[in-house]
Amino acid sequence: MGDSRSMSLLVGDNPFHNISHLSQARSRDRGNAIGDAGFAAGLVTSSMENGADGFMFSVSETTLSILKTIRDMNRSENMRLYAIVPYAYEYVRLATQIGGISGLAKRMAKQVLFSMNFRAMATGVKGAVRMDPVALLKTYLFYEISRIESCAPKRANLDSVMLHEIITEMALALNLDWLLKAYVDFMLKLGIKPGFETRNFAFLVRKFREWNMDFGKVVIATPFNKVGFQMNPSREECEKALEEAAGSEAIAMSVLAAGYLKPQEAMDYIQALRGLKGVVVGVSRASQARETFKLLAGSLKP
Repeated sequence: MGDSRSMSLLVGDNPFHNISHLSQARSRDRGNAIGDAGFAAGLVTSSMENGADGFMFSVSETTLSILKTIRDMNRSENMRLYAIVPYAYEYVRLATQIGGISGLAKRMAKQVLFSMNFRAMATGVKGAVRMDPVALLKTYLFYEISRIESCAPKRANLDSVMLHEIITEMALALNLDWLLKAYVDFMLKLGIKPGFETRNFAFLVRKFREWNMDFGKVVIATPFNKVGFQMNPSREECEKALEEAAGSEAIAMSVLAAGYLKPQEAMDYIQALRGLKGVVVGVSRASQARETFKLLAGSLKP
């Protein structure tokens, strides 16, 4: 059984971006209200009042607005934040609007300058002069962390900054162990737990073991569900990898298989797994927020 003593229950942000991994029709059916910062903030706080511990989100203008609204509501005691960077869609959209990669780079440089984050500015100059990818990564992370901290509720804690699955999968495929190790070391020095989002969990575990990376120092968010939805290459391989990643803070995504599974049958499967330390679930209605997190808390917490 999963370790209920340390199980984290997190609200996911996919519904707030009108994302459904099952169908576009489901996204449209949610309507426009779900994209309103006030409405979304209400869902997050309602979830926390009914058992959730925090919020896992891609860092975007949408989610930063939600954090600001929660801060203004003053209803965020002990809120834990798990941030995912970069929000790929936002940067791709910007690149198409402002002149591709070069335009995006100029825009980012201006934003770092205007943020007045002197650590980011100094590291960015060093990275640009030396063409140092690690320094440039640090600059970007400083910038994103400053964005979060400027919007986060006062009593919220930034537990982890996680690399988006696009970055994670690319680094694994290209054997960029030096880059991932530098990222882990950098985040730990900041007192923030480094994390990785992936839909290739078994492959990630195999590469991390090959590279002698310490699972005890990282968060890994990856799909786990009864029907094997998005579990690559198979449910069985991912379950085996979970045992091999002992010590990691493994957080299950897609536990409802994009709505295909009922909450109770999803929890029956999650309860039977050893090694999970958290679950993230998105909600799109107030009743769903209350019912889902009451069920999760009743099933996965002492």
